Amino acid sequence: MEIGSEVDPSSATFSLTDEDHTLGNSLRYILNKDPRVSFCGYSVPHPSEARVNIRVQTTGAPARDVLKDALHDLMAIGEHVRATFERALEQHKVTRSMNEMSMRSGLTSQHTSGSVRDQ
Repeated sequence: MEIGSEVDPSSATFSLTDEDHTLGNSLRYILNKDPRVSFCGYSVPHPSEARVNIRVQTTGAPARDVLKDALHDLMAIGEHVRATFERALEQHKVTRSMNEMSMRSGLTSQHTSGSVRDQ
């Protein structure tokens, strides 16, 4: 829901349901990095209410468009983090698998070289 943008499209408060500080603080961070934003803040009206209010004031651009851009940027950051994590996880699995194979081959070569009595 958008509140207060009918008179001045560069200033609006957006009320997002089923959200909390996680999205509110993330959006606030992204929006404050945008040079078109002159002010951005968020609040949670009540701890038991799953709602975040985000206030956006811009230097002239419509607040709705700036918020949409920030949401797209936040989704892109999330996708980048997910992809980076998945690559690191796959690399870890490969490295761990190679280390386990190396350890097994080391143990196998020790066992096939003879018993302690043979040496």
